Amino acid sequence: MSDNLSSREADARQVVRSGATRGSGTVVAGARRGDVTHAVTGTPLEEARVASDAHRASSSRPQEARAAENGRRASSSGSPAPRRPGTPGATPPRRLALLGVLLPAAVLAAWVLATTVGGVPSYRLPSPADVARAGVDLAATGQLGLYVAISVQRVLIGFVVGSVIGLVVGAVVGLSRVGEALLAPSIAAVRAVPSLAWVPLLILYLGIGEDSKVTLIAIGAAFPVFTTVAGSLRHVDPQLVEAGRAYGLRRVSLFTRVQLPAVLPSLVSGLRLALAQAWLFLVAAELIASSMGLGFLLTESQSNGRVDRIFLAIVLLALLGTLSDTVLNVVQRVALRRWR
Repeated sequence: MSDNLSSREADARQVVRSGATRGSGTVVAGARRGDVTHAVTGTPLEEARVASDAHRASSSRPQEARAAENGRRASSSGSPAPRRPGTPGATPPRRLALLGVLLPAAVLAAWVLATTVGGVPSYRLPSPADVARAGVDLAATGQLGLYVAISVQRVLIGFVVGSVIGLVVGAVVGLSRVGEALLAPSIAAVRAVPSLAWVPLLILYLGIGEDSKVTLIAIGAAFPVFTTVAGSLRHVDPQLVEAGRAYGLRRVSLFTRVQLPAVLPSLVSGLRLALAQAWLFLVAAELIASSMGLGFLLTESQSNGRVDRIFLAIVLLALLGTLSDTVLNVVQRVALRRWR
């Protein structure tokens, strides 16, 4: 008996040494089936196998739970799980970009059909060719380029001024409870005033020059930036703020280096809304007391009965608004990539 035990111990030591060199767990084979044990833990092999299987099942449960949770969310929302652009079955970005052209192409085709075979008179709905000829005529005289340049200049100046004001006031309201209690009710009341209601007052105080028009555009551009910045700053992660204070940042430095980057996506969205609002207020500013610009072109064409020039001004406003929004979208992507 003692010889058998000593031989088993010698075999176990030899197996442990060989298992250690291989870096894996080994088993010790005894003379009988019931003597088979794990070389590292010393437990019977069957029990070790059961414990290993239980460990694998418990480790796979969190992954199965996450997959089931994602499936429940996708089914409850009624939409499939989002796919990355590189995954099979995802729609390429070029195809998505082409989808945006379908609706304008369909509108243009319906416009052509209505003016050619639909029997709509030209004094009510001019054809796209008539609108293009009106644009060529105005471009030949130099008026079209001048009107577009003046309108773009007014929009850009008013947009920049209004965005800066909206950012500053939104920061005060979003970061200070006293500022919110003091300014928020008055700003909400001013925001409810229609754009055309400001025109007589601005003309009375600032005259019919550029100051009144730029001021009106700045008023329209300030409110979207104010709303998005003030709302986003209230929900900045407090741990980020505490980490910035732990590094010695205070007030302005804390705002510019921690809080403002945290709300950058919301800020850019507010800027895009402000730019669209600036184009809307541009027309309101140029419809009254203006001698140049696309809004003036609308008013003058209405007085002269030039429906083709009215459509030309509308198309130009749509194109310029889309172009400016596209530029700002590119700036948004670059800014977000930098801050990440």
